[in-house]
Amino acid sequence: MSTTRKGTRLSFLDRIFDTSLILKGLDGLLELVGGVLLLLVSPKQISSSSMLLTQHELSQDPKDFIATHLVAYAHTLTASVTLFAAAYLLVHGIVKIVLVAALLKEQLWAYPWMIGFLGIFILYQIYRLILHISVGLIALTVFDCFIVMLTVLEYRKHLRLHLVTSHQGNFAQRTGKGK
Repeated sequence: MSTTRKGTRLSFLDRIFDTSLILKGLDGLLELVGGVLLLLVSPKQISSSSMLLTQHELSQDPKDFIATHLVAYAHTLTASVTLFAAAYLLVHGIVKIVLVAALLKEQLWAYPWMIGFLGIFILYQIYRLILHISVGLIALTVFDCFIVMLTVLEYRKHLRLHLVTSHQGNFAQRTGKGK
């Protein structure tokens, strides 16, 4: 996955970072698919589908928490809400996929962009948590914080490597030993 890792064993932290990036990339891919589906499916079709999918569960337990909330939420969808959600998912998914691909190729420019991108979404997720606590959103926020921490560590490592190799190149040019 990298030019600096060729021929070397990946550290535990490197493997964790790569695995986390792959998970984040898959998340971006799912967001992309979800955004496309929201563009192709009308709010009425979403509402009908939610009724169909929860019909059996609600027949057994009319007060089922997840099923009742899913149906209620599907009934509130409008074309503008669906369009906003689709645009949000598409942009978020594309940015994630591009940044993850660049980080897996160890492109230096992508590290600060990933840190900033996730930082903005972490702030937004915290805002959403203040309004309404959600176990899923807490887990996502913790995962994003973990990825930011790993990205900072990887970025520092790659900056050091970049500085050392560019310093060696400058030294070789000045002394004529690089020929």
